[in-house]
Amino acid sequence: MTQRGWDMGQIVKQVSETTTKYYWYPGERKEWLRALLALATGAGVCGVLWLATRDLLVAMVAGTSVAAAVAGVNFGRRDARALDGFPKLGDKAARRAAVGHTGRAAWRGLAHGFGGAAAAVLILNLPDHGLLADWVLPVVPAVVGALGHQAGMLHERLGVSVSTVGPAKRLLETS
Repeated sequence: MTQRGWDMGQIVKQVSETTTKYYWYPGERKEWLRALLALATGAGVCGVLWLATRDLLVAMVAGTSVAAAVAGVNFGRRDARALDGFPKLGDKAARRAAVGHTGRAAWRGLAHGFGGAAAAVLILNLPDHGLLADWVLPVVPAVVGALGHQAGMLHERLGVSVSTVGPAKRLLETS
């Protein structure tokens, strides 16, 4: 359900026979479930690796990287869909719609950046120290998340076909 250009979810509770309460929250339910899936997958990988290796550093880097990858793919797919709906900036209403698209993209970027920073702080505060543990491994989840974002955008764009005129169309016709 969309209200005032923002994606909103809604929880409806029937309090009594004549009273219904509505609770609104930002985002759609399926997006919250995808975020929960990313966190659960990352926690699962972290737990399994910790049980298998008893190395908290390896488990935490792998778990946060998997969570960042799943979240990155989700954000990338949403960004690609948002780009498809981005209006031409000819009139005032289109500029307002563009500001709305940009605002939602900024929130996704903020969430993605916060996730990468939180993973880095988490990894930095582990008991292991050294060049690899202090400088290289904290950056890995953010890089994996950015690559996941690009993969999500690419995946969403692969389904889009474009009709061309000229040499490309003639090349397809002769094949």
